[in-house]
Amino acid sequence: MSKVTFILKDGSREELDIEEGYSLMELAKLNDIEGIEAICGGACSCATCHVHIEEKWQAQLPKIDALEDAMLDTNSSRDKNSRLSCQIRLSKELDGLTVRVGEAY
Repeated sequence: MSKVTFILKDGSREELDIEEGYSLMELAKLNDIEGIEAICGGACSCATCHVHIEEKWQAQLPKIDALEDAMLDTNSSRDKNSRLSCQIRLSKELDGLTVRVGEAY
């Protein structure tokens, strides 16, 4: 079974089974991952599902489109590894993905 690990703001880790077809945000919400608010429900219009993706996974994710880029610009803790978890579809190719929960604002 494929896995994804969330590193929470307190440094603890939550390892979850990947459910293909879901977004990373949906997986987080279904499993009550603290810090993934997802106020807009995955419509890419709030940036409250902000995560930091480990560098080694960047090339395996789809490129950031203009809408996601604009939403990330509203977040004061954006860095080069920032993504919105609602924009990342889970698949077996992402087995081992590790993400750090980011600040929602």
